[in-house]
Amino acid sequence: MFTHRHPIREASPVHRDGQSANGRTISPERLAEIEEITDSVTRWAAEHHDIVGVLLVGSCARNAARPDSDIDLVLLTTDESRYADGVWADGLALGTLIRTQAWGAVVERRFATTSGLEVELNFAGLSWASTDPVDPGTEHVVVDGARILHDPAGVLSSLLQTCQTTSAQPPASTPSWPCCGHGATAPAFAGCRGIRVPHHTFCLAHMADADRTTHLAGLAPGVDVDYRGTPFTEPLLRNLLRALHDPATGKPRFGNARFDGATFSGVAGFDGATFSGIAGFAGAQFMDHAEFSLVIFAGPAGFARAGFRGPAGFSGTTFKGVGGFTGATFSTLAGFAGATFSGPAEFDEVAFTGAARFGRVSFTGPAGFVGARFLGPAEFDRAAFTGAAKFDRATFTGPAGFCQVEFSSDVRFGDATFALDAAFREANFPSPSTLGPMTCAGRVDLSDSAFGAPAILEIAAAEVQCVRTRWDSTATLRLRYASVNLSQAVLAAPVALTTSPRLTATRHIAEETLLGDREPSVKVTSVQGVDAAHLVLTDTDLSDCLFIGAFHLDQLRLEGSTTFAPVPTGTHLRHHFWPYRWTQRRCLAEEHHWRAHTAGQSATLPAQSPSPHQWRTAPHDHAHTPAPQHVVPVYRQLRKAFEDNKNEPGAADFYYGEMEMRRHDRNTPRAERGLLFAYWLLSGYGLRASRALSWLLAAMTTTVLLLMLWGLPDQTPTPATTGTLAHGRLTLRTTTSDPALTRPWQKRLTADRAEQATRVVLNSVIFRTSDQNLTTAGTYIEMASRLLEPILLALAALAARGRIKR
Repeated sequence: MFTHRHPIREASPVHRDGQSANGRTISPERLAEIEEITDSVTRWAAEHHDIVGVLLVGSCARNAARPDSDIDLVLLTTDESRYADGVWADGLALGTLIRTQAWGAVVERRFATTSGLEVELNFAGLSWASTDPVDPGTEHVVVDGARILHDPAGVLSSLLQTCQTTSAQPPASTPSWPCCGHGATAPAFAGCRGIRVPHHTFCLAHMADADRTTHLAGLAPGVDVDYRGTPFTEPLLRNLLRALHDPATGKPRFGNARFDGATFSGVAGFDGATFSGIAGFAGAQFMDHAEFSLVIFAGPAGFARAGFRGPAGFSGTTFKGVGGFTGATFSTLAGFAGATFSGPAEFDEVAFTGAARFGRVSFTGPAGFVGARFLGPAEFDRAAFTGAAKFDRATFTGPAGFCQVEFSSDVRFGDATFALDAAFREANFPSPSTLGPMTCAGRVDLSDSAFGAPAILEIAAAEVQCVRTRWDSTATLRLRYASVNLSQAVLAAPVALTTSPRLTATRHIAEETLLGDREPSVKVTSVQGVDAAHLVLTDTDLSDCLFIGAFHLDQLRLEGSTTFAPVPTGTHLRHHFWPYRWTQRRCLAEEHHWRAHTAGQSATLPAQSPSPHQWRTAPHDHAHTPAPQHVVPVYRQLRKAFEDNKNEPGAADFYYGEMEMRRHDRNTPRAERGLLFAYWLLSGYGLRASRALSWLLAAMTTTVLLLMLWGLPDQTPTPATTGTLAHGRLTLRTTTSDPALTRPWQKRLTADRAEQATRVVLNSVIFRTSDQNLTTAGTYIEMASRLLEPILLALAALAARGRIKR
């Protein structure tokens, strides 16, 4: 697949009508199969962080596929050993493996599907996509036809751009300086591009040995030198540096030094040298180690578009002027630890294939890493940015570390992408800062950092850690996909955390690539130890949030749609016999943890989703599971927060939770717990109208039955009047016999007696007398009815009012 290629054409694999560029028709079934396989491989690659690029090449990419064409795919990986066996292929289901073949740096694995379509997966390391320079074999593949399917770090985009630019340009023109021309075979090859040594016809590398010796002997420390385009071997460079040796420092000293376009085939050992004037290395190529440690650049230092094939060491180097590395490529280690940039540091569009080490670097002027690509670890720990720091559009394929960094001025990470974790622990942001919009597939760690000025954080990440983070000024956190930990954070000014809407189309693509398998909502996992008086949470998920230990929760502002954990659903058995259901309400995670611990539930594994039919277990050991007395004040303060916002229905669930925890608290006096139990049993703490109405209906039914059995007499007693005439005086006396109940049991349960008893009960509920004669037992039954049933009616009315009042 890596020979006989033709110019690239950016197109879909084939036309939608199945017609290929060569006119031969591809069946709709084959077209669908090609698209299905390319989509499947792309999705699979997005799930493996070591795959940093998938490139479709060959006839499918250039819209020239035939019915017998195969699918050619190049997969760039940072771990080639992972695909040494065939286990990885099980998840792709590409059919039978029919061939494995190594082609230099590329390992081909060819599969045949059941339909006969062959799929060729070619695994290669990042060196295959190196752009400084582009490997000839790679260039042949790309220019013959290539289409990017997966490129989170921009590696393939840079490769295609470089190949297109190279193929579109005419042969390199003659440099502006007089060239050596050694080895020229005009017109095919113009020869050596090194600048001629003054008064000689050749460059330093190709002049006669005697002439070179004489030339070097005439040099002195601090003189200006011009060796643009010169090919330096290690011995030649060593002789040059020896000629410029300064006895005072024991190191070489240059005036103005021009090495633009030069090639260093061996170790380039400039350690400790001093460049008093301009140091020009633009476009220079370092094929082996480039050693610039402890070098002093007193003037501008230009390494734009330079290529470093071996490790590059700039540790402890001082850049007093501009440090220009725009467009440079570091194929392995780039070591700048302890360096000092007094002027602007320009690293825009730089490609760091290996580790980029900027620990303890001092950036006094503005530092630009716009569009930089970090394919290995990016280490900026304990660096100091006095001027503006701009990482806009930077891509970090490996872990990124900014721990203990001092950002004294404006800092920006607009459209930055992190394929792994981004650590900003103990970083300091004393000036206004904007982090984002940025996308991180792993964790953004801001723990122990300090924001001394207004800050805007727009982050789409799997996790955001703000443990012990200090916010001395206002801050807005617009997040997506993330679980946020705010434990022990210090909020001296209002901090608003909200679920951000989808950003630009570019950000959407990056988010879907790195975080497409996650829900875009933001989940707050802890506010323990936080003074919540300055905290505003908007459209957040608090179902797993830990609140115990937070202060002023009654002043916490919850805006938009806020989600709390629900109670378990479904029917359960108490003591393996008595069925019951939980009434749905919003519940705190701490109550879930306590109830799960009490029920003896086993801990849920981190990769498992909690069952909706069980209480959620704590993420820590049972020794730290909160007790009910610790959960009570949390419910009370959150209830007050809702009530202060005139949201009585929202506060109802938290009042219920408070009462539940008080009822289960063993430190609550037994009598009080008994009252709470009765309150819960009769009306759900005055919040379950259906329960109170059910009890009221049961009480009324029971009262009716009791009155029919013992309360209503056989008949209404008839008053009897008698008179006595004595000494001309008439005395009248009216008496009524006591109501009596003598009828047998089977005649007491009649419709007439039921109607009379119902009338008595209904009047009792509303405190009215029924004027019904009752037996002595009936009188006591009515008294109990007039005491209990109005209470139950009031509790039902209270519950209904609590759910509808605003």
